[in-house]
Amino acid sequence: MPHPPIPASRVATSQPSAPRALVLVAEDEPEIAEILSAYLDRNGLRSIRAADGRQALDLHLSLKPDLVLLDVGMPRLDGWQVLSEIRHRGETPVIMLTAMDQDMDKLTGLRIGADDYIVKPFNPAEVVARVNAVLRRSRPAGRDHGREVIRVGRLHADMESHEIRLCSPDGDQPLTLTLTEFRLLTHLMYAPRRVFSRGELLVACLPEGETLERTVDSHVSKLRKKLEAAGLEAVPASVRGVGYRLGDPS
Repeated sequence: MPHPPIPASRVATSQPSAPRALVLVAEDEPEIAEILSAYLDRNGLRSIRAADGRQALDLHLSLKPDLVLLDVGMPRLDGWQVLSEIRHRGETPVIMLTAMDQDMDKLTGLRIGADDYIVKPFNPAEVVARVNAVLRRSRPAGRDHGREVIRVGRLHADMESHEIRLCSPDGDQPLTLTLTEFRLLTHLMYAPRRVFSRGELLVACLPEGETLERTVDSHVSKLRKKLEAAGLEAVPASVRGVGYRLGDPS
């Protein structure tokens, strides 16, 4: 019998801090999405990726990203439809990405509620600069951000203190993880049902000097052994021929 969907929740405690902003990259071209995610991560931002418009809306609803980088030419639902629904839901900043350099397209995006508009081909460093500029505009000056805690099943991750605990009725058990293991586990926790390829995890979670996808397998194996020793089996879960997903941390 299949496991029910694993909810991921992000809660704020009373201790003030400034967690890294989460950017949803809605782009159906894997190479472009991977490059953008890498640049965002190296500039102190977190990212999650959607390959079509429907997935973008699902992730927007479940993860509540701080900003959306939205490609116009998306499958299932195009960028205009996604933007319209995001605006119906609230005021999440949205930067449109498109290969169409037409004034009418820019006007359409701005009319629906886009915060900025970037034409392909673009310099990824410029995209990151525009993202930071929009984030600064969207956050009131002097605003305090609560400490961010991700909760998925028995796993609780404190993003400020870089602490992960395995919770049970008998008490909480802290886990001793390396920085790379922490990044891998929390990256999977942000979208617990999604399968991430080794290439995605390599770019998002591993140091710049590590370039081989099989290195991801080594880090995941060590992470899994630590979780098994703490009483959590088969996490992260392997998806043959694809990569990894969180699994069931209940």
